Amino acid sequence: MNPDDPLLKILACPLDKGPLHLLGKETGSTRGPESTEGTESTEAALYNPRLRRRYPIVDGIPQLLPSSGEQVTDDEHEDLLLRITGGDDLDGSRGDLSSSSGDLSGSRGGPRKPGSMTP
Repeated sequence: MNPDDPLLKILACPLDKGPLHLLGKETGSTRGPESTEGTESTEAALYNPRLRRRYPIVDGIPQLLPSSGEQVTDDEHEDLLLRITGGDDLDGSRGDLSSSSGDLSGSRGGPRKPGSMTP
C-alpha cells in the first residue's frame, strides 16, 4: 500500500470509525538497526492516533479487525505523531492532536453524540 492509494481515503478505524494514517515499514525500534527489541512493527501499518492503536498491513492487506490492532506505548505514540505531522510541533504540546493539523483529529461521519457539531 502506498500513500496515494485511493483505498486510504475510505479506510476507517474499526473502533471509532475515524481516519487512519499510513505508517511505512520503518515503524520499528528507535534503538538502532542492530537491536531486535521493540521491532515487532517493522512492517507497514495503519495508525489511529486518537485511540493509540496500530493495525498491521500483511502482504498488502490491512488487518482491520478490532482484535488485530495493538496499543502503542506513550513514547511510541509521541514518535508516531511526529512522523504523521512531518515533525512539526506547532505549539510544543507533543501528543495533542487537537491543536495541530486539523486532518488528524477529524472523523469520517461515524457515530456522533446527539447535539454535537463539528466544523
